Amino acid sequence: MTIREKTEQLESLFLSPYAAFSSQSKGRKNPEPPVSEKTDLRTDYQRDRDRIIHCKSFRRLKHKTQVFLAPEGDHYRTRLTHTLEVAQIARTIAKAMRLNEDLTEAIALGHDLGHTPFGHAGERALNELLSGGFKHYRQSVRVVEKLEKDGEGLNLTHEVVDGILCHTTGQEAETLEGKLIRYADRIAYMNHDIDDAVRAGVLAEDVIPEIVRVVLGNNKSERITTLVCSVVENSTSEVIRMSDDVWEAYQELHRFMYQSVYLNDYAKREEKKVPHIIESLWEYFQQPENLPLYLQKIGEEEGFEVASADYVSGMTDHFAVEMYKRLFIPKGWDI
Repeated sequence: MTIREKTEQLESLFLSPYAAFSSQSKGRKNPEPPVSEKTDLRTDYQRDRDRIIHCKSFRRLKHKTQVFLAPEGDHYRTRLTHTLEVAQIARTIAKAMRLNEDLTEAIALGHDLGHTPFGHAGERALNELLSGGFKHYRQSVRVVEKLEKDGEGLNLTHEVVDGILCHTTGQEAETLEGKLIRYADRIAYMNHDIDDAVRAGVLAEDVIPEIVRVVLGNNKSERITTLVCSVVENSTSEVIRMSDDVWEAYQELHRFMYQSVYLNDYAKREEKKVPHIIESLWEYFQQPENLPLYLQKIGEEEGFEVASADYVSGMTDHFAVEMYKRLFIPKGWDI
């Protein structure tokens, strides 16, 4: 028996009967040759997690905006630190519910790979430009299935791809592990956005509505604990959920954050520049000769507006700004 097989056997002994077992995965789109017994250490979900961690798109998340564009300071969240916080919260929930932690972690680490530069401002800009629209969760699937490894994709399991696709609103994931990512994502971003807003001087914790503080707690640690415990205590074999009072308090906090931070003129003052940058780059890279070779092939197959969006959405904030400067800002004359 290989180490992988032993791990799969342990899953059958210790995980909930409602968990997604590695040995019962629906598999990958492209079958892969068997691994030698000597190196057969990891389950399919562990392999997916590792493929995501080692891919280029994952590394680029460290230079993509979460809430504040180009913040001055080392402690503001980026899309990468957000992803790690989601993974930590998701694994805590999965472990408490005896679900598959490896599958949960793989989905969490991959859920935002398709996010644009400049956060949701970049996503909104591309969504308005593309005739078929643009959603980061669909792009995340596109990244792992088609764009990574210069057009080869990562060939992940069905369950991981499904969880990535369904991590936000709309259709629910097929597995409980995929379903809980939606809650882990919400718990993570709401609380770290409060933390960053306080650090930026946009918000003070004592102005958070009293009903929220009474139900969820008075600080980040208390709020996360309340929300995570509510998910664990109220979920069933079919549904991931919070209790009604905790969910209503979360919704109230969400409404408060939209008015106080997400729509705050001071916090979002730089976002007005984003649509012009995104549109300028998107139009420029629709010229086939301006794209990398593997994206030229995608352009020939699916149209160059799609291929250009693939390229622009993969850029980091810094790369997009520097590319815009190089292409559209005149250089001084060297005497």
